[in-house]
Amino acid sequence: MRSMTKWLAGIGAGVAAMLAALPLALADTAVAEAMGAAGAAAGPDDTKKFIALAAGFCVCVAAFAGALGQGRTASAALDGIARNPQASDKIFVPMLLGLAFIETLVIFSFLISILMYGKI
Repeated sequence: MRSMTKWLAGIGAGVAAMLAALPLALADTAVAEAMGAAGAAAGPDDTKKFIALAAGFCVCVAAFAGALGQGRTASAALDGIARNPQASDKIFVPMLLGLAFIETLVIFSFLISILMYGKI
């Protein structure tokens, strides 16, 4: 139940961050509509705003999922070591490899968001 609460709290924080940034992203669109350009198609500026939001959301989700995965990995490894201390050598190395792979995925998503932000 605690992990579900953490998961919901992380999703809620991500959604709150997106909702907080949404008025800033749509501010120019609202001004354009107020000035009479309501029927105009989305311009390149609107696309750039949504690319920036997508890049931020990518980093947010990756950081949350990476932290959750690393926490669960360390928890399971330490639980296994506590149950069988003689197996600590066999558990510790795969745990470090798993943590490295998880962190690599987070860094990879960060690089993708930088590339997305570079499109602006």
